[in-house]
Amino acid sequence: MSRTRPVRVMAPGKINVSFRVGGPRADGYHSVASVYLALSLYEEVTATARDDDAITVSVRNGVGLDFDLDGIPLDASNLAVQAAELIRETSGHPQGVHLDITKRVPIAGGMGGGSADAAAALVACSALWNTGYSRDELIGLAGGLGADVPFALHGGVAVGLGVGDRLTPALARSEMHWVLVPASFGLSTPKVYAVADDLRARRGEVPAEPEQVEPAILQAMQSGDVHQLAGYLHNDLQEAAIELAPELADILELGRVEGALAGLVSGSGPTVAFLTAGRQEAAELAQRLSDVAGVVALPVRGPVHGARIMA
Repeated sequence: MSRTRPVRVMAPGKINVSFRVGGPRADGYHSVASVYLALSLYEEVTATARDDDAITVSVRNGVGLDFDLDGIPLDASNLAVQAAELIRETSGHPQGVHLDITKRVPIAGGMGGGSADAAAALVACSALWNTGYSRDELIGLAGGLGADVPFALHGGVAVGLGVGDRLTPALARSEMHWVLVPASFGLSTPKVYAVADDLRARRGEVPAEPEQVEPAILQAMQSGDVHQLAGYLHNDLQEAAIELAPELADILELGRVEGALAGLVSGSGPTVAFLTAGRQEAAELAQRLSDVAGVVALPVRGPVHGARIMA
């Protein structure tokens, strides 16, 4: 038996506070060692039961946002649709569902917005169809949808190994405040990885397989010392993202000039994330970036919880 009322779930976007990337593997993927941080920028998915067996999806912008939604697929290639289909297949439920997605995480911005949609859809459909799946069971299913989906379910802080899907929870004793600068364009994740591989090859570099993250960055996060953490922000894909979008270097420099403790491109980009000393500093930096450069700058906090039911 399924619920008759719609189920609304929110799931967070993320940044990679540290992102080490190995060389291309035989399966086409890259091994990574990453520190994920879930931030207070949430995707929202509302699952409503249908009278037939179809799985459909619609997408809208969050209040005050104006993302270009034209590139988001509304068919079976949408990750949230795939998540719903996965729950239906594994649970044997015959009913269809409509997924209404509200976008707040920058699209193709290196923050896992599509993965957050998938995580929210997993939780929403599991609840709608009363599958009884535990959070751990959903995380197990999530890995088949993409490397970032398990973390969107998990939330908080975690170390990601393998292709990023082997998660180990990590501690962060206090809230950290960041400013995000989303770009008006997206970057293709496969393209960024390809450029990173090419840049390394041109230099004759043979990257080691990343097997762990630096203990110092985990110590900084555990202690809540943002000044110490600022010295360890790192992204192996940042150079490639800047190669494809040189204006990102200007944003990074501006953030440092305007008072950020440190900044980096998040994941494959092009969103830029700046670490600040606190809530007030984040609000002030966001305002200065908006005033000086005319960019959208969003003060956010983290860590926050993973995907959960709101109604």
